[in-house]
Order: sequence, then structure tokens, then C-alpha cells
Amino acid sequence: MIVPPTTDRALGTALGLLADRLLADPPDRWHPVAWFGSAMGRVEAAIHADARLPGAVYALTGAGLGTAAGIVVGALGVPGVALAVATASAGTTLRAAASRVEQHLLLDDLGAARDLLPWLVGRDPSGLDAHGVSAAVVESLAENTVDAVVAPALWGLALGAPGVLLHRAANTMDAMVGHRSPRHRRFGTVAARLDDALAWVPARAFAGLVALHALPAGRARPVLDTVLRDAPAHPSPNAGVAESAVAAALGVELGGPLRYGQRVEERPRLGEGPRPGTDDIVRARHLVDRVELTLVGGALALWWATRSRAHARSTP
Repeated sequence: MIVPPTTDRALGTALGLLADRLLADPPDRWHPVAWFGSAMGRVEAAIHADARLPGAVYALTGAGLGTAAGIVVGALGVPGVALAVATASAGTTLRAAASRVEQHLLLDDLGAARDLLPWLVGRDPSGLDAHGVSAAVVESLAENTVDAVVAPALWGLALGAPGVLLHRAANTMDAMVGHRSPRHRRFGTVAARLDDALAWVPARAFAGLVALHALPAGRARPVLDTVLRDAPAHPSPNAGVAESAVAAALGVELGGPLRYGQRVEERPRLGEGPRPGTDDIVRARHLVDRVELTLVGGALALWWATRSRAHARSTP
């Protein structure tokens, strides 16, 4: 795997995040992530069996494709890293989807808000009241900011384009086969565990950034305490960290029972306080937006520092 210099990785990461903020995602038929999903759908159709070994072959195939694409793109240097990060990031789209649900709730149009919710979460929205819809949106903003903002940024800084597209491949495969449906209960295990491993550090970095932004309100310590107390009970090693951090920062309670079709899943309660309302969607959107801007600023600061050190070493 080719890892470009730190200066290239840092500048490319910052530019990629900024590009995602400025440019809308292309339609699915032109989006590389959608192409990857279509390719992996054909791989699954060819090798699927109710067993972990073919699932491991599937996961390794997808990981190889993502890494190979990253090596090719990464050969472009800074533009390649920026392209990979912009392709893998979706913070702008995520926040826009949350805003659309929020607007329908403000208009007391619960039916329309429920109809839009599947863009953000996989649960059955039909029985949710306004607080249930708001909680689902806040949880999605937390969990998906890790996957679609923090992870691309950190993998871009660490390994450049190959790391970014490896993570995006794993995250896409997890979305396709990592859920516990009868078809994917065994087949999707390796893909799900790979995604968990690649998002482990980004999830905890996200919680740290949330705590940082909670400092002015005096809620940094509650954020960290809530993550330590509540996240271990969550079935996901990463979603629980992200959701409990945001719950504590906002002073609300997330989690609780979820319905997926005919299946009801008991989730732990995360945080303390009232159930979220529409105003909490606004606060959560602003919080994750500030987290992203902090990553942009951090990447630019790293680029400037490494560039300055390199210049100092080269100066007689």
C-alpha cells in the first residue's frame, strides 16, 4: 500500500471534506460508492451461502477492490486523497436529510417525517411519534457522522486514499450484508466485524470531539462519563459510543426499543433527560457540523505544521 507524505494526506483530507461541503453528491448512477455496491451485489449473488467462509471471501473481495481503487487514485497525490475523501464523505447529505425530517416535524406533518426517515435509519417508522422520529434522527446524525465524516478524515490522515476507500468499502458491505437478517446472519459476519474494526478509533475520536464542543456548556465530563457508563450495553461497539456522546452533550435520552418489520429489538437507554424533540435535531445538526469543521481545521493545521518543518529542514 502506497502511503503519501503527511503533508499530502493532511491537505488532501481537508480539501476532500471541504469539497463534500460545497458540492452535492452526484446521482447514484454516477456515484462510485453506488458502483461498488452494484459490483458487490453481483459477488454476493454468485457466492452466497448460509456460512461464514463465503462471507469472508465476499468481505476480502470488497476490501481488496476498495484498497486497489485507493492505490490507483492515491497515485495522483493531493488531488487523489481529496477525491477519495470527498467520495467517501457524506456529511452534507446526512445533515440535509435530517433537516428535511425536521422541517416536516415543525409543520406537524408527522406522516411525511416518517416517510423520510428510511433515508436515515433502517427501523420501522410507522409507530413512532414525534419524539421517536426525533430520537431516530439524532441517533443517525451521531452514528453516521462517524462513518461518513470522521472515519474518512482519520483514514485519510493515516493512510491516504487506500485507507479511505478500504473503510468505505467495509462500511458499504456492512450496510448491505452486515445486518442480522436470516439471509445474512452468518454470511455477513466478517463484513460487519471488519467495519467495526475500521470504525473503532473514529467512533472514540468523535466522542472526544463532542466532549470538546461540550466544554463551553460544562458538559464535557458528562459526555465522557455517559460514554463509559452506557455505550458498553449497546450491541454495536461504535454506534453506542457515538450515540451516548451526543445524548449527553444534548442532555437527552436516546435508545430504547426499536422495531425492524416484525422484529422488536430492545436497545439500552443512552443518556439522561427528556426524549428528543425537533429542537434537538437542530442542536445535533449544529454539533456534528462543528465536529466536521474541527476536523477540517485540524487537517489544515497538520498540513501547515509538517510543511513548515519540512521547509525549516531544507533551509540552510
